[in-house]
Amino acid sequence: MLILKRLILFTAVFFIASAMVIGQELTVEQSYLQQTIEQMIIRELSRSEGRDVKMMALQRIGDAIERGNRSDEIRESLEYLSMEGTGNVTMEGGRVTNNFPDVRRAAATYLGQIGTKEAQDALVRMLLRDNNPFVITEVINSIASIAIDDGGHSVNVILRVVSRFDSLNPDESLAISTLEAFEKLAASNGFIHPDAIRMVVRISEGRYSAAIRERARQTLDELRTF
Repeated sequence: MLILKRLILFTAVFFIASAMVIGQELTVEQSYLQQTIEQMIIRELSRSEGRDVKMMALQRIGDAIERGNRSDEIRESLEYLSMEGTGNVTMEGGRVTNNFPDVRRAAATYLGQIGTKEAQDALVRMLLRDNNPFVITEVINSIASIAIDDGGHSVNVILRVVSRFDSLNPDESLAISTLEAFEKLAASNGFIHPDAIRMVVRISEGRYSAAIRERARQTLDELRTF
C-alpha cells in the first residue's frame, strides 16, 4: 500500500510538472490533484517531530490560504499544530520536548484567516488548554477576526482565561487584545455579555499602565452603544 501511494504521488507530481514545463495551463483535474498533493505534504510536515519542519508546514499553509485553499484538510493540519506541546505532547527524560509556542501562535493566526465556525471552535479549544500569554493573545485576536455568533461561548472562555491572568500576572498585550476582541465581537453580534463589561471595568482599574487603563475606558464608551 505504501509503495502504491508513493507511485501515485510520483506520477501525479511528474504529470503536473510536465504540464508546467511545456507551458500548459493546468486543467481542473490537474489543479485538484495539485491541491491534494499539497495537502498531503502539509499533513506529513505538520506531524513531523522537528520545530523547523513544522514551521515549514505553516509556511506552506500560509501560501495555500493566500491562494484561497481553506479546505478541511488544511484546517485539520492547523488544529494539529495548534496542540503542539499542549494536546500533542512528546516527553523525553521527564520533560516536554515539543513545547513550541511560536508554532501554536502561527497556527492561531492562520485559523483566524480561514475564518470558519470550525476554525473558531478550534481557537476556543486552544484557549482552554494553552497557558502561554504570547499564544493566547494571538488566539483572542483570531477569534475576534472571525467573530461568529456562538451564543456567547467564545466570550465566556475569553473571560475565564483573561480573569486568571488578571488575578495572577496581568499582561498588557493580552489586555489590549481582550479589549479589541470585545469591541469586534459586540459590533459583529450586536450585543456584549455583561461579564465582559465587568472585565473591561476591571482592566480600567487594574494593575496596568495608564495607557491601558485609558484604553479600557474608551472600550467602555464603545460598548455603551450595544
